[in-house]
This record gives sequence, C-alpha cells and structure tokens, in this order.
Amino acid sequence: MNPIICADFPEPDVIRVGDTYYMICATMHFFPGGTLLKSYDLVHWEIAAHVFERLDDTPAEQLEGEQSIYGKGMWAASLRYHKDTFYVCFASYDTGKTYIYRTKNINEPWEKRSLDGVYHHPSLLFDEDGRIYMGYGFNEVRILELNDTLTAPKEGGFERLLVEEKQDAYISYEGAHFYKKDGTYYIFVIQWLKGNLTQREQLCLYGDSLDGEFKKEMVFSENLGFPMKGVAQGGIVDTPEGDWYSMLFQDRGAVGRMPVLVPVSFKNGVPVFAGGKKFIPEFTVRSTRPDYVYEPVVTSDNFDYAKDDIGRYILKKQWQWNHEPADKLWWINDIGGFCIKTGKISTNLIQARNTLTQRCIQPYTDVSVELNADSMKDGDCAGLCLLQGCYGYIGVTKELNRYYLVVVTRSIDENSIAEVLPDYMPGTLKERMLLEGTVVKLRIKADFDDMVDTAHFFYEKDGEY
Repeated sequence: MNPIICADFPEPDVIRVGDTYYMICATMHFFPGGTLLKSYDLVHWEIAAHVFERLDDTPAEQLEGEQSIYGKGMWAASLRYHKDTFYVCFASYDTGKTYIYRTKNINEPWEKRSLDGVYHHPSLLFDEDGRIYMGYGFNEVRILELNDTLTAPKEGGFERLLVEEKQDAYISYEGAHFYKKDGTYYIFVIQWLKGNLTQREQLCLYGDSLDGEFKKEMVFSENLGFPMKGVAQGGIVDTPEGDWYSMLFQDRGAVGRMPVLVPVSFKNGVPVFAGGKKFIPEFTVRSTRPDYVYEPVVTSDNFDYAKDDIGRYILKKQWQWNHEPADKLWWINDIGGFCIKTGKISTNLIQARNTLTQRCIQPYTDVSVELNADSMKDGDCAGLCLLQGCYGYIGVTKELNRYYLVVVTRSIDENSIAEVLPDYMPGTLKERMLLEGTVVKLRIKADFDDMVDTAHFFYEKDGEY
C-alpha cells in the first residue's frame, strides 16, 4: 500500500474540502509549478491542477546563459482552505520571497501575493478569532502573525521563537505543518540527529496557547526497510467520519520522494501515529466516491492537440517543463509532431531549455519515443533522457550533415552533494554510431526496484529494440 504513489511527489500537505482531499507537492525547478492532486480516499490520486504557470520570470528560472534554479524554486508548501478560498504558501530561494497564492476554484488562475524574505517551509494557520499565523523555520521553529492581506508580518502582531536546536543534528525542526484542533495548537516538524539516530523522524510540538508552554513528542520513526531513509515531514487530515491520517514522504533514491500515508489517533490530545510508532503496513480508508476512476499520474501522448480560445496548446497535466519554457520555441506541426528547440547552445543537458518531462515510476519505468531528426542542424542533439544531476540520454546528433545515434551519461562523485547541482561539466559520450535515415524509435528502461537505480538505453532496428 505504501508508498501510495510510487513517484516523486515530495513534501506533501493535504486538506479535505467536503468529500474531496487535495494534496500540494513541491515542484522546485519544474513548471507549471505547485502540482495539486485530488483524491476521494487518500490512497488513489490524480493530478488536478497546477498553482502557477510561471513564477517571476527571472533569468535563472528561464535557464539564461548557465544560470538555473536547481535546488531552489518552489520548496515545501502549505495548503489551506478558509472561507471558501484555497491558499498555497511557499518560499523560493532563488527569488528570496515567500509566496501566497489563493483562488476560489483550483482550475482558474490563482492570485499571487508575496512577502519579502524566505520563510523556510512555511505553514499557514487561520485561527478562529480571525488572526492569521505562519509557522516556519530551519533548526528552529518560529511563529509569526501576518497582516490581513497576507503581504507582510502584522505590525505589532504576535511573534515568537518557539524552539531552536541545541543538539548536533543533520536536520532539525524543519518542514513545519501548523494546526489547531480542539483548542490545542500542533506543529509537526522533522528531526535527524547525529549519533545513534540514523534517519529523519517526525516530531510534534503542541500546546494550549501560542504564548504558553509547548511540549515535544517524537511521534513516528520508520524507514519501511530502507536504512537512512526515514518516513517524515508532513501534516494531518481528517475524514468525514472523524478519522485522522498523516501524509508524510520517503526519499527513494533516483526515482524521487514518495508520499506515505499513516493512520493517526489522539490520546489525551497527543497525536499517536500508526498505533504507537509501530508502522501498520495495510489499512483501509473509506472512499467518499467508491466508483470514481482516477487518471494516471503519468501518461502517453500523441500530441494531437487543438488550440484554445487564445491560440495556445495546453499540454496534459502530467507534463512539466524543466525550468520556465520559451513558448515560441515549441509547437505542434501539421502532422501532429511535437517540435522543440532550446534557443541556446548548452554545455550539458541540464542547461538545455525546453526540456519536457514527466515523473518516473517505481519499481520500473519503460518509455519510448519516435524521433524525427530531419530538421536538425549541424551540432544539434535531441533525444530521450533520465533527467537528474547524473543524467543519461540516448539521442541523435548531426555532424557534417550526417546523423549519429549517441548515448551520453554524466557521472558524479557520490560523496559530493554539491556536484548534483549544475556546473559546467559536460556529459561523457558512451556510444556513437552512424544512423541510417532520420527517423528512429528510442527507448529507456529504468529499474528503481529496491533503489537499484539502473537504466538501459535502446533503439529500434528491423522492428526490434
């Protein structure tokens, strides 16, 4: 059952509106950003919308030159519903701002507001007395009251440093999720201490008043059999019947970070996860629409699109661009082919603009594409890739008016996290062969089972790969 989605939907926050559950996930450098999913049972999900098409159109967001927002962009978000309005709040380290989007209808454009400064992993709380608070922090937890327009701290409003880390830790007091239930305030955060504790764990800070004493409880410590990969960082949501669940996530290597659902109960006001810190592998959540058929979170596409009322092609919701796209450099031709250009010379794949993406799926991902290289110019390269810091791709390049099939990979030092981020190092050519003709079918089969993280690259010849 868990993870409930075997794909990269990280740092989730979940709410329920009537019979529908909504989940927001961090999207970092992918656009459209702020992927919003919906469900009727907390287990099966489909992509419902994206909060924003673009953010601030900065040079780094548009991959100008060798700038980028890898490791930046949209971080963990807070999703709330208050007085018939949806709210999404998140910080972005490339712009140095904290954004608050809101809408009455998730399928309509969201109104954007922003606060100066990065409020790390913010979480909104609309209190019953009409006051609005935000919990946030890294290696500390702070509570801040916002003004009514959600554009700045409230002048003379409440502000408090609730707790700060005094121990030696890898990560502590991060990923705030802020709630009020039955008169008690709860802030869920993660902690990863050095020493005997070898994974992220879920903590809860709780108290009866914002300016009073808060107690601390370690409520969940589980890795589902993957050492050093603790399930943590998330919030809680109730069902129409009054049951409670927590949506956390687990890092599963190259395939990404996956949502994990855990039952929660309350004993004397203290949250108890999965029957007392012991993970329950199988359980049932009642569906509010048992006959509903969900769209898959990944999809095939023949790009047979019609333009909308203002002359745009609207791609399926499963597609996202690596960084903001250059819309004038992609189109659909008169025979239904998807055409794409980068508009720049790139030192490596992760600097190439207009890379179109979908998520991989664990345990196995098998994808293929038919590529027509007829319009390529000398020096061009196009193909199918697994996109990350240490990427691999199979593609076609044109040199001196001849076409070659190539496989290129980019390796990193496993002990250097910094090298995952983009630098000027190009990929390494692993295979190269002369291609007969200009049309070829390419295929990648990736094995993510038990974090094997291995890929094989294929091309079709005489009807076989």
